[in-house]
Amino acid sequence: MLIFLLPLFFLQSPTVAAPIGICYGRVADNLPRPSDVINLLTSNGISNVRVFNPDPLTLKSFSGTGINLIIGVPNEILPSLAAGSPTFSLEWLQSNIFYNIPTNQIRYLAVGNEVLSKDPYYSPFVVPAMTNLYQALQTLNLANSVKLSSPQAASVLSASYPPSSGTFDPYIVSNIVPLLRFLNDTNSPFMVNVYPYLSYTSSSEYISLDYALFRSDKAVLQDGALAYGNLFYASIDAFIYAMEKQGFVGVPLVVTETGWPTSGGAEASVENALAYNENVVRRALAGVGTPKRPGQGVEVYLFDLFDEDGKSGEEYEKHFGIFGLDGSKIYDIRFN
Repeated sequence: MLIFLLPLFFLQSPTVAAPIGICYGRVADNLPRPSDVINLLTSNGISNVRVFNPDPLTLKSFSGTGINLIIGVPNEILPSLAAGSPTFSLEWLQSNIFYNIPTNQIRYLAVGNEVLSKDPYYSPFVVPAMTNLYQALQTLNLANSVKLSSPQAASVLSASYPPSSGTFDPYIVSNIVPLLRFLNDTNSPFMVNVYPYLSYTSSSEYISLDYALFRSDKAVLQDGALAYGNLFYASIDAFIYAMEKQGFVGVPLVVTETGWPTSGGAEASVENALAYNENVVRRALAGVGTPKRPGQGVEVYLFDLFDEDGKSGEEYEKHFGIFGLDGSKIYDIRFN
């Protein structure tokens, strides 16, 4: 039996729930039909979904469902969007996205994914592509409702411990500062993919499993006046400190991926995945916020809807799914 020890402020915080969503990765064989996926999402009260590319059939399956989407703009299209005119971006949006899904279901466009640290060839194209897309959205009077950002990996930080030492890698500063300026100017969030599982497994001699799984009943890390009882919040605040060091205070933050694998690696199990994801959801629904931004709930997207057996890399990367291919829950987690 799992026992979740929640601090007093979590139980009492009079705050507003932050949106909870799930990532719909599709690098797998024998995935359920799109119509079955929609039924699965709606029956579990999941109203926010991240898709990683504008696949027409996938987008059409969401049309009219009321489910809000983060839609990925693939890295490989960024050079064309950056080099083209706003008119080209407008035509691309209309033919690849707006033709297939109503605009009122689009919460964000995620322009590229983990470009700056993992796919650096495309780094110079991110902000120019976003600028053209933004001007295209302005033409359609959608710039205030459809927000643009670009999810980044935790590796864009060269320092993250303690959180107040959070600093962007100096090699990517020349690209991340224009990105932050764009986000600040357009009131858009900084998007990050945060995996305490990876931090724990790479530094288990320094990080306890309880700290990574929200199972510490007291502060584990004291960073100045701020106390941290879990690695998730410490990781997020490191990004906030890093943005402030570049002169950007108050830029919202959205966690576009986070999760814990059920098998394939150290401490990867159904029990641990439930402990981690359930606590992420509970805190988002309670609108708790991090120690640095208390009362500002963190919008978060759990990774992943299904296991993805087509993924390369380490075995655990294939096993983040919360649901089985038959629609059953691998573990019992509530999204509302």
